Amino acid sequence: MRTINVEEITDNIKEMCIKANHYLSDDMKEILEKSEKEEQAPLGKQILCQLKENLQIAGEDMIPICQDTGMAVVFMEIGQEVRLEGGILEDAIHEGVRRGYQEGFLRKSVVKDPLYRENTKDNTPAVIHYEIVPGEKVKITVAPKGFGSENMSRIFMLKPSDGIEGVKTAVMTAVKDAGPNACPPMVIGVGIGGTFEKCALMAKKALLRPVDSRSDIPYVKKLEEELLEEINKTGIGPGGLGGHTTAFAVNIDTYPTHIAGLPVAINICCHVNRHVVREI
Repeated sequence: MRTINVEEITDNIKEMCIKANHYLSDDMKEILEKSEKEEQAPLGKQILCQLKENLQIAGEDMIPICQDTGMAVVFMEIGQEVRLEGGILEDAIHEGVRRGYQEGFLRKSVVKDPLYRENTKDNTPAVIHYEIVPGEKVKITVAPKGFGSENMSRIFMLKPSDGIEGVKTAVMTAVKDAGPNACPPMVIGVGIGGTFEKCALMAKKALLRPVDSRSDIPYVKKLEEELLEEINKTGIGPGGLGGHTTAFAVNIDTYPTHIAGLPVAINICCHVNRHVVREI
């Protein structure tokens, strides 16, 4: 049994909130570079070039990549051989977000009540997902989620008879409805199966996969490739101003489901797809 003080988790989450909002992950930088070289539309190429310049300025001057520094989504994978001490884990996570957004001078975008809209002034609470896993380590993923793209996400409760074609139609409907509002080029996470809430969580987690990876399941891999090709044929393009690069990746995760259902969730993320992963 390994003991970890929750203050260590707070310190890491604080740093991760700041890092995620100022620097892209390596896979996102690489796909942006590659797309800028391959984009044929002059205006689309210009937009991708401007996005690269924005990232360079953000890193050099410690300015957030985007003015919408997101609502903090935190994934905790906790080894079952870990004992946490020094306080309540959930309080420690929220404190890390609070310190990160206050000390990092990041925009505070969270309101206490969804209808009365009073700002919490420290970007808490975070949205937290827990998973107990084997081992004696804690893996933390911080993924600030901006709402330009989050607002464009969808859930479809399809009939089993809709099959793969129904899934394709659902994804393409979500992408076309999003258009320029999701700040393309997008990364598109898709969850298929489970229940109403399970498919949404899978879609969110699918965004965390490296954009150059593909599913290990042959038919899912094929579906990812087909959908990415179709999405990039829409002509929405970078910034919604036309071009081939409408999406960087389509990442699909699946899960067993009920005989009467085919839940499909599409969680869209903008071109920065911010996330930082650490293991304690």
